[in-house]
Amino acid sequence: MSYLAAPDRYDTMTYRRCGKSGLLLPALSLGLWHNFGAIDDLDNARQMLRTAFDHGITHFDLANNYGPPPGSAESSFGQLFQQDFVTHRDELIISTKAGYTMWAGPYGDWGSKKYLVSSLDQSLRRMGLNYVDIFYHHRPDPNTPLEETMVALDGIVRSGKALYVGISNYGAREAKQAIQMLRELGTPCLIHQPRYSLFDRWVEKKLLHVLHHEGVGCIPFSPLAQGLLTNKYLAGIPADSRAASHRGNGALEEGAVTEDKLRKIRALNEIAQQRGQSLAQFALAWILKDPRISSVLIGASKPAQIVDSIGCLKNISFSAGELKKINGILG
Repeated sequence: MSYLAAPDRYDTMTYRRCGKSGLLLPALSLGLWHNFGAIDDLDNARQMLRTAFDHGITHFDLANNYGPPPGSAESSFGQLFQQDFVTHRDELIISTKAGYTMWAGPYGDWGSKKYLVSSLDQSLRRMGLNYVDIFYHHRPDPNTPLEETMVALDGIVRSGKALYVGISNYGAREAKQAIQMLRELGTPCLIHQPRYSLFDRWVEKKLLHVLHHEGVGCIPFSPLAQGLLTNKYLAGIPADSRAASHRGNGALEEGAVTEDKLRKIRALNEIAQQRGQSLAQFALAWILKDPRISSVLIGASKPAQIVDSIGCLKNISFSAGELKKINGILG
């Protein structure tokens, strides 16, 4: 059955400016890290993309190694894009990344110009695209000069294969260096994608200040701590959870679900209930309360989870008392 996008898809989504750029991103973006690989149900993936777009989520985020196996999430997305979204290309922000191991040999990893250019070419073929909107370097490379990596990103934009570039998993100091290099090259860094959640607040120490000062957007990933900050784990580890699946590819491991984490999850859930939110909505709203956040990447295994996440936008304000309680729970 052919897909007809919901005519009211832009009516309720909130859009935020990405740093000091002209680009607006939906407050929630859909990440395809999990549940879009070759081992996953393609029709379920289709329904998640449709549900996201029908609710105003215009940004789909991938990476070369998403799957499993690596590359298969881009291939699945490419197939669904051609079937459902090709006529909506100019309404979409599509991003991908390179920086982790993708193929064997010395040219399939890290941050050399050889790897980044080759990887993006492969990604474009898998997705059936002429360009991506955002191309990221996925992690810093300690053995490649930062200048080489940034020159590669600059060249990729000049080649027309990406409209914007960003960085991911960079610490504050190296992020500032990369941002300044790109500015000098004439291709501003649009956005940074760090891990950030109630359980992982490292970005608050310096990185968010650097990004705000430099006019760079921020789009956190794993805002629900890979599912920990959802109702799923309130009673322990369910059999159908990521922690019990031994999926690999960066999925939540069973050992991460400790008694201390479960105690904190339940205490946070009490505050969420008092706010009239699910735990997931509460955790997303907590990140979006900060105006320095351009968008938050959500993952999902079913369409209903996307709809539930969007519900967080009804209340992203926190009182001083709520924040004090939250900080007390987290220690």
